Amino acid sequence: MATLRYTNPVVPGFYPDPSVIRVGEDYYMATSSFEYMPGLPIFHSRNLTDWRQIGHALNRRSQIDLSTRKSSEGIYAPTLRYHQGVFYLITTDVMGIGNFYITSVNPVGPWSDPIRIPYGNIDPSLLFDDDGKVYVTVQSGADAESHIIQYELDIATGQALTEPVAIAHGDGGVWTEGPHLYHIGSRYYLLCACGGTGRDHRTLVYRANSPYGPFERMKEPMLQNEYPNLCRQENHLI
Repeated sequence: MATLRYTNPVVPGFYPDPSVIRVGEDYYMATSSFEYMPGLPIFHSRNLTDWRQIGHALNRRSQIDLSTRKSSEGIYAPTLRYHQGVFYLITTDVMGIGNFYITSVNPVGPWSDPIRIPYGNIDPSLLFDDDGKVYVTVQSGADAESHIIQYELDIATGQALTEPVAIAHGDGGVWTEGPHLYHIGSRYYLLCACGGTGRDHRTLVYRANSPYGPFERMKEPMLQNEYPNLCRQENHLI
């Protein structure tokens, strides 16, 4: 077996919230860009360790105008998807037009102007289901009231085909957000973040037999920040 050598991080610099998909033998990644333009950088890789930037999905003012945005305003948490020859990139302009998606037949671009969607606060994602339905899964509310909602979308127009339904409320922590719905086999799996971006940050996973649940949450977080445990260990040693 060949040894694969790589540096960590594999994409050094300011590239938060990576979203990665595989199309054939190729991998593509998009990341947050906040107040900076051009925005939503797009990367390509063949092995998940060597990445090359191939463009930006937002590169013209007709798509979005971020010229008055301040630090940490603008474009948050994109989700990249591919379906039937088209790339979809859904994201949030937090201090501007809200949730929207753009499309392209080539990840290099050009990408379309934004198609706005009606519901949700931040962190929207898309699921193209086996039966042809398209679902938006997105965060709603704030702080301890933060939860996950979902609705069916007309992907050609951005119009909601159903009213949003709350499908998950987290585990009692603040900021249940960053949802992604997957259909694997006969089950639907929902991943989301909880606890904010500090030391309580964790990833929750749910499963259900239908896209709207009811969802059963895994008792313990799938991933968890180890910092609280390290603090307890250090205090014990002291």
